[in-house]
Amino acid sequence: MFGRAMDQELAKKRVVDQISEVGELTRQVSQRYEAIFSSFYGVLVETLDDAASMAEAARFTMEMADTAVEGFRTNFVGQPRFACAKGCSACCHLIVAIPPGVAEAMAEHIDTAFSGEEREALIVRLEEAVARFRDAEDPQAVRAPCPLLNDEGGCSVYEVRPLSCRSFTSTSLPRCQQVVFGPNPTNAGVDQNPARYRIYEYATRALEEAARRRGLPGQQQALSAALLAQLSP
Repeated sequence: MFGRAMDQELAKKRVVDQISEVGELTRQVSQRYEAIFSSFYGVLVETLDDAASMAEAARFTMEMADTAVEGFRTNFVGQPRFACAKGCSACCHLIVAIPPGVAEAMAEHIDTAFSGEEREALIVRLEEAVARFRDAEDPQAVRAPCPLLNDEGGCSVYEVRPLSCRSFTSTSLPRCQQVVFGPNPTNAGVDQNPARYRIYEYATRALEEAARRRGLPGQQQALSAALLAQLSP
């Protein structure tokens, strides 16, 4: 009887010890996971100090963030399958804010990739967008196509598209249509991939900090207004 009781206690201890060990490993992994984002931010800010301009800083930030996101996709199991595809532009009907440097990078790309006629037509669309948001009672509620959308519903500056556009993903096209164009009484959004979203969020913060370190304004601006200011004579 005594021996059986001892065996039972030992069995319980083995189970508890195993749970304790795995629990400690889980805590360590969780801490290291969180450190990924702070480390990403720190390395990025330090590197951006050497950028020749904020446009160069923005382009490198985009590359760095894309590389980090691809690292998550490659090395972490269970990554979601996105429904996003060229021509699906529901999220391109929402207001977009951009950190310092992004408008400059986009303007440089437009100056080399757009014809004179395309550039002038874009300026007209940007002016219309700026007026639309300026006159709106609630700019966040405005639903209008981004001035940078092409006739096929694709982004005409995809290579230098804003960080917020890179971060936005969806696993359900009907959900996007509902949130952007349909009634949404709960004001709930589209679920995002947490790691991806955080990487682009930290990238945005890094550009804000890079601008402040140069004595420049660090706040974000509305995409249309910021880009129009860069393209206007």
